[in-house]
Amino acid sequence: MNRTPHVAVVGATGAVGIEMIETLEKRNFPVGKLTLLASARSVGKKLKFKGQDITVTELKADSFNGIDIALFSAGGSISREFGPIAAAAGCVVVDNSSAFRMDPNVPLVVPEINAADVKLHKGILANPNCTTAITLMALYPLHLAFGVTRVFASSYQAVSGTGAKAIEELERQVGQIVNGQPVTREVYPHQIAFNVIPQVDSFLPSGYTKEEMKMENEGRKIMHHPGFRASVTCVRVPVYRAHSVAISAEFTKPITVEAARAVLALAPGLDVVDAPEKSEYPLPLYVAGRYNCQVGRIRMDCALDNGLSFWVAGDQLLKGAALNAVQIAEELLK
Repeated sequence: MNRTPHVAVVGATGAVGIEMIETLEKRNFPVGKLTLLASARSVGKKLKFKGQDITVTELKADSFNGIDIALFSAGGSISREFGPIAAAAGCVVVDNSSAFRMDPNVPLVVPEINAADVKLHKGILANPNCTTAITLMALYPLHLAFGVTRVFASSYQAVSGTGAKAIEELERQVGQIVNGQPVTREVYPHQIAFNVIPQVDSFLPSGYTKEEMKMENEGRKIMHHPGFRASVTCVRVPVYRAHSVAISAEFTKPITVEAARAVLALAPGLDVVDAPEKSEYPLPLYVAGRYNCQVGRIRMDCALDNGLSFWVAGDQLLKGAALNAVQIAEELLK
């Protein structure tokens, strides 16, 4: 791998794409050259990188010649079409969609957990689902110490997970309600302002949504834990960009709050924010814009044997997407 790689961002003008560009700059990723790719309607837009204006060009089959690393965040269908083309051109793809996550030939990576899997790539690497990544930042260190068997979880997912149009929709609806205007909606099946919607992604025959099954399926792969089970309810909430998850986890070994807190305090990429007497716990408002996830509300679970309940929050656009992708690219250079 070139020490100063030519990097492409696919879906550069989307919410995650813009965050990827900023993250490359803030982390001083050694970009030799940056190419910004998007659909025809975004061509000609200019985005800033290290003080320079870079013009967005159209994503085409021949876009990847000479590119070393491509960070994809343009949706599953674009990834399925152009990911293999990019890989065939000698480029390493880090894909943020769900297209390749469960492909046995594609490593699914959270660098704090399974960085060693990066070197097993065959041209494509996958970024996990945002809720899964944020949950595992707290769950995996506990699993290493105590052996997790199953979790019950409810997510509180920000509108950023749906994209830039959803962020605009929440802003618009809040304005409409405050000004006594009729509420209009385009993105979600129901009003999201001052409401919560217990549907993220489409429903499966089981009654779970696709999003709800990702924690079990992706968790098994990332943690190398094929017996892991997760029963999840995913809920969209009127928050702009950070996801929160309430988790009850059951372990094989006895666990205490003190032992759990000691483990979590040492976990990379995670901050313990847990002082209930001062009303201190992770809040999506305050975790927005931060690289680290936060964990708090740590307590014994009173309905499970060897159970622990906790609350984790993380920035959906960062650890849930752009930051994790850039961290994978950093592993490629090691």
